[in-house]
Amino acid sequence: MCKHPEEIKEIEIDGHHLSIEQLVAVARFGAKVRVSGEAIARMERSREMVEQIIDEGRVAYGVSTGFGEFSKVSVDKESMALLQNNLIVSHCTAVGDPFPEEVVRGMMLLRANALCVGNSGIRPALVCTLIDMVNAGVHPIVPQKGSLGASGDLAPLAHMVLVLLGKGEAVYGGQRMGGAAAMQSAGLPTYTLLAKEGLALINGTQAMTAVGALSYYDTLRAAQLADITCALSMEALTALKNAFDPRIHQLRPHPGQMLVAKNIRLLTEGSEILEKSQDLRVQDAYAIRCVPQVHGAIRGALDHVRQVIEVELNAVTDNPILFLEDGAVISGGNFHGEPLALAMDYLGIAAAEIANISERRLERLVNPALSEGLPAFLTPHGGLNSGYMICQYAAASMVSENKVLAHPASVDSIPSSANQEDHVSMGTTAARKSADIVQNTLSVLAFELMAAVQGVDFRDGEQAPVTGQIHDLVRREVAFFDTDREIRLDIEKMNQLVRSEKIQKLVFSALPDFA
Repeated sequence: MCKHPEEIKEIEIDGHHLSIEQLVAVARFGAKVRVSGEAIARMERSREMVEQIIDEGRVAYGVSTGFGEFSKVSVDKESMALLQNNLIVSHCTAVGDPFPEEVVRGMMLLRANALCVGNSGIRPALVCTLIDMVNAGVHPIVPQKGSLGASGDLAPLAHMVLVLLGKGEAVYGGQRMGGAAAMQSAGLPTYTLLAKEGLALINGTQAMTAVGALSYYDTLRAAQLADITCALSMEALTALKNAFDPRIHQLRPHPGQMLVAKNIRLLTEGSEILEKSQDLRVQDAYAIRCVPQVHGAIRGALDHVRQVIEVELNAVTDNPILFLEDGAVISGGNFHGEPLALAMDYLGIAAAEIANISERRLERLVNPALSEGLPAFLTPHGGLNSGYMICQYAAASMVSENKVLAHPASVDSIPSSANQEDHVSMGTTAARKSADIVQNTLSVLAFELMAAVQGVDFRDGEQAPVTGQIHDLVRREVAFFDTDREIRLDIEKMNQLVRSEKIQKLVFSALPDFA
């Protein structure tokens, strides 16, 4: 089993072995990074090839020509460095709120890792300085909007690279300042780019991949949390366990479906509340009964998304690509974000479905017509008190917002660069939307968990050992809702709790087979 990202304190990058957990460790938890000696040697050889191309006077896209539609324009040897620096300052066109620092850290790590493969022609010193920026906490200001997800994430990556040139803006030591001041304060050098280096730094999918990898990580944790919250909702609603019988799932053996059914069985094992309620009805509503099928399909989607991200983490996505074996310089389309675009749309849809079914369980908890005897809106003094009435409103609002956000970005395209770049992926938009969706989803799960714990408090009998521990963990943060109080404080605490991963860690410790 992979280490939890928080446990990873240092990684080495070589262009081939970066994992999602390592990326999260660096981006979110501050793990340190070093560049392998083998990677430095490969980059030195590829840089030598660029110098040889220049000395021979060969025509090579982006080295001795302009970019995009301007690939028809030749550039003389004396102007090749200026071409690369012009590329960065002309391409930093992104707008909107800056990416969170964890995303920017992920972008720098990913771009450095891709360059470590040694097919891009960049000096190793620039790549090592990118990593030094990560380690020192120099975080460029990178606006979120402006990438079409083809020719790479040009605009966001250009903003990232500006700071390497002593331009742009960055946050260092908690203060926003000019890029040159940030680098100087951190004791890091700045650079003037040489031939091919600007293109090597910004022609790639690292913005969408950084956002997507972090979003995937959060969605996987949300999927695990959804199984956990469902188990507590089952106890609150005196649900039946027969829908989780392994014999059912062996007849439709989707791996995710079988995994979720097993998770629910593990979580509810030993629940006196449920043992006493198995003869109350013959079946439950879909929001309980079909959890293995729905949550399980989400797990299947996540498995696919993980496969795509794992390839992209260690992919060379710039253009042109240098091949040292025969000196070839080949212009292709590895920068095109379509693989990520489709996967990120799928990820957003999967995260939205977690919230969809969670909100339906929340509705059953608060609705006296559906809650199997629980008081209306889970308040013992209804009428004078509203209880959890408006929690369901808020959850429903986020679920409906998710439906808008889940519209796929990848079905869109718009031509650019005088129709030279005539089909684009919108992969960065898809990744950004998936990140927004999963944050909404975590908040919906927070509402369900808070309501489920409240519902359990009205039931007689002992909970399952694990759900009882989760109940106690929640109650240490949020007291029983006896009469109306400033509920926003409870909601804030629940949102912090579900994002802290304390609940999952508790379950992993108690149930080693939970996944």
